[in-house]
Amino acid sequence: MATEIKMPQLGESVTEGTIGKWLKQPGDHVEKYEALLEVTTDKVDTEVPAPVDGILREIAVPEGTTVRVGTLLAVLDEPGGEAASDGGRATAQNEEARASNGQDQRSTVETLERSNTFVSPVVARLVAEHSLDLSGIAGTGAGGRVTKQDVLKFVEARKTGPAPASARASGAPARATYEPAIQEAATSGPQVGAPAEAKATAAPIATEAAGAAAPSAFDIPEDAEIVPLTAMRRSIAEHMVRSRRVAPHVTTVFELDVSRLAAHRERRKAEFERQGVKLTFTPYFVQAAVAALQAVPSVNASYSDEGIVMHRRIHVGVAVALEEGLIVPVLRDADEKNLLGLARAVNDLSERARGRRLKPDETQGGTFTITNHGVSGSLFAAPIINQPQAAILGVGAIQKRAVVITQNDVDAIAIRPMCYLSLTIDHRLLDGATADRFLGVMKEFLERYADS
Repeated sequence: MATEIKMPQLGESVTEGTIGKWLKQPGDHVEKYEALLEVTTDKVDTEVPAPVDGILREIAVPEGTTVRVGTLLAVLDEPGGEAASDGGRATAQNEEARASNGQDQRSTVETLERSNTFVSPVVARLVAEHSLDLSGIAGTGAGGRVTKQDVLKFVEARKTGPAPASARASGAPARATYEPAIQEAATSGPQVGAPAEAKATAAPIATEAAGAAAPSAFDIPEDAEIVPLTAMRRSIAEHMVRSRRVAPHVTTVFELDVSRLAAHRERRKAEFERQGVKLTFTPYFVQAAVAALQAVPSVNASYSDEGIVMHRRIHVGVAVALEEGLIVPVLRDADEKNLLGLARAVNDLSERARGRRLKPDETQGGTFTITNHGVSGSLFAAPIINQPQAAILGVGAIQKRAVVITQNDVDAIAIRPMCYLSLTIDHRLLDGATADRFLGVMKEFLERYADS
């Protein structure tokens, strides 16, 4: 009896996934619950196990291909069954054709990426499947980018009549159409509300930025080594380029005295360790960010042409650095947790992120992001916003410095542990004064923590 392996539903908001790697090949014996393949969704790799013992008869989708939930991925036969051997021979030709087709599609993606046309792998695959000329398709994405829907509409229009003229050729302003993150381009950002790029009209500056961000050809030295882009690296690149293209970034920086914060942490570390929780500085900054988001709710928002989307719940993403890139697991309802709860959640998400054990849903739905770049020694930075959020907080390294303090109207020089907080905002919905008010709340909260 044959068992079909289909693309599983890996999360509520996950509609598609990319085949990252097949761990078994046709003819291999597979035990129940043994990993068959790896699926990549939004920078999270998830293993898909075999539901039964069997022989892998057929691989229906090659590596690097993005498919929707429910798509047939492979077929398993019972061990020793005739279908396994007969089916393997019967499908060899089909498998070869699929592999060839997958190679053609990957070749198309590489060709487009070497050109000045920035498209997603899904669009490139559709263009290859239908033998289309990309330059003749009207792009309605940000900066005139061609989306999946543009290609599908073009194919449908070609069946019934003349192909539509290119919007870019006519110079008409483009209007973006929202595509799910995995469908159009993998992102590290959450899918909460209407994404900014989904609604923004492509102004001339956006078009220029899109052109500047597109890969440019250059002569590769003969002695250079070309390292293929991983799915995570490609996802990060696409998401960061899109964020800078869509949102006007502005950064403000505050200096913070963490003397009382450090003293509080020192007093509570042993108590937390007895409960199996490592107390770092990160939970304090999450707690302070929550207080600031409650005091300045416009920062817990997203931009759309219909209006500003005000998020009622506070979901804080905390960036975790991995060897191959950055991932942002989300602390849901962070305002409902005390310091111990936040510390436990931060530890859990960070450990599972480094161990590649996060679920796809755990990197989505954030309304605000914190990146603690100070762990690697950086003093201050201007991080790129995690779309479609309104702002991102950067936490610099804590260093002892000589500072001027005033007590009883008398100035003195003291050695204090200090760090810089930077807030990068989307200037379409937030202004400098709002950003300063937000950081002001955080500064007061943290510098008076022992009294809170």
